[in-house]
Amino acid sequence: MIGLYHYLGLASLLFCIGLYGVLTRRNAVAVLMSLELMFNAVNINLVAFSHYRPEITGLAFSLFVIAIAACEVTVGVALVLSVYRNQKDIDLNKATSLRW
Repeated sequence: MIGLYHYLGLASLLFCIGLYGVLTRRNAVAVLMSLELMFNAVNINLVAFSHYRPEITGLAFSLFVIAIAACEVTVGVALVLSVYRNQKDIDLNKATSLRW
């Protein structure tokens, strides 16, 4: 039987993998994918807590997190496309055109 600690372990593993991807990747698309992995780990936590603790409404919070993640992806992809259109490369170390 799967308990709360199993879900928390899975979510922490996904969050750590996403954090590693954000800190080590130079490709902007890979960084956005790692951020999405971190958001999904938070969603797993919220849904697991709402299932095992009925007084916590994690399902509503997870819907907000999914909506915010969709907006974040839209803005991130727009930024990546803008940098690629100007520089023909999406390496984050070379993307200094967005600085003041």
